[in-house]
Amino acid sequence: MTGDSSEGTAGREPRTWAARPTGRRRKPRTRRRKALVIGACTVAGAVALGGAGLGVAYVKFNGNISGVDINAALGTDRPEDAPGGSMDILVLGSDSRAGDNSSYGQDDGSSRSDTAMIVHVNEDHDRATVVSIPRDTVVDRPTCAADGDAKNEGAKKGDDGESERQGAPAQRAMFNTAYQVGGPACAVKTVESLSGVRMDHYVEVDFDGFKKLIDTLGGVKMTTTESIDDKESHLTLPAGTHRLDGEQALGLVRTRHGVGDGSDLGRIQLQQSFVKSLIDQVNSVGLFSNPKRLYDLADTATSALTTDSDLDSVNDLSGLAKTLKGVTSDDMQMTTLPVRYDPRDENRVVPISGKTAQVWKALKKDRPIPKSATKNSAGDAADVDGVIRDGTKPSNQANPAADER
Repeated sequence: MTGDSSEGTAGREPRTWAARPTGRRRKPRTRRRKALVIGACTVAGAVALGGAGLGVAYVKFNGNISGVDINAALGTDRPEDAPGGSMDILVLGSDSRAGDNSSYGQDDGSSRSDTAMIVHVNEDHDRATVVSIPRDTVVDRPTCAADGDAKNEGAKKGDDGESERQGAPAQRAMFNTAYQVGGPACAVKTVESLSGVRMDHYVEVDFDGFKKLIDTLGGVKMTTTESIDDKESHLTLPAGTHRLDGEQALGLVRTRHGVGDGSDLGRIQLQQSFVKSLIDQVNSVGLFSNPKRLYDLADTATSALTTDSDLDSVNDLSGLAKTLKGVTSDDMQMTTLPVRYDPRDENRVVPISGKTAQVWKALKKDRPIPKSATKNSAGDAADVDGVIRDGTKPSNQANPAADER
């Protein structure tokens, strides 16, 4: 395997606040446009916590959420569940251009993961570590069962021009192809194979829902120190402080050509800075004093989410909200998987084995990731630092990081 890897055979139940039955879905996955951002998980949990007291709306919100039974799909051949009360969540988005997302590029009939973040919440539930995985990371993709709900049925063309048999293992595959060939379960299995860290939960968000979340929230305040003009992400911003609406926020977390050296690694840094601002915005708007905004956010957030079957209800999201309640943006360590450019393909990156081992060890031991793990990696060198900052806390800078398309 590429990078540090260790697998266990434990079949324990994941660490959750409410035991859930396996082997079922709340409702079938639809062809909704999947895409970006960890912040929606925080918003959804927060509004669900309040939404649980909204009577009939509670049933509506439950019906909004799509659930995928990751545990049943992967079985017991997974890493050991770490002891204690820490939690690891894979937050994923995809680059589908179907339907309303056609304005973001040509629809080729398939989806790949456009954004991937591992969110580790510590045992005391007062700090979180976020590790972004660059979409172009070269990995050994494990064997995955075909996902009939993913809209990727049949053979697809890989980057080398050859057909990729759905679910087939592959050496030197791009990380983001895991979702394409096997859906959410394959994405989780690939992350676990790469890291040796068991994912307790899975959360996926779509483009349209993300934009609606930001608009319903009233926008997110950000400051750019340089102008951004990127036609591909539909974003034009002069230097200065802005309250970004949903379309602008989506453009910001997708922009690559408008800042720095135009790399996917540089874009991750912008995403991580935005996530911190989004969390601060959620904490500052007083959701529970405005019932209509709370209802609208709960409806939008739950409709935007696909989760594992241990999170696909208002009660489960409420439990997540309680777990994350004490974590603010200042309590989050944002970093990127340590990678270097691939000598065999300058458009790809490969994990730096010694440094990635430090990252995975820190998550398993429930400790902060040491600075030495990311120093001098390609992500650390991404030329985006200082381009953008949190608009609510001008001194709050995101850690230099990397990735995204």
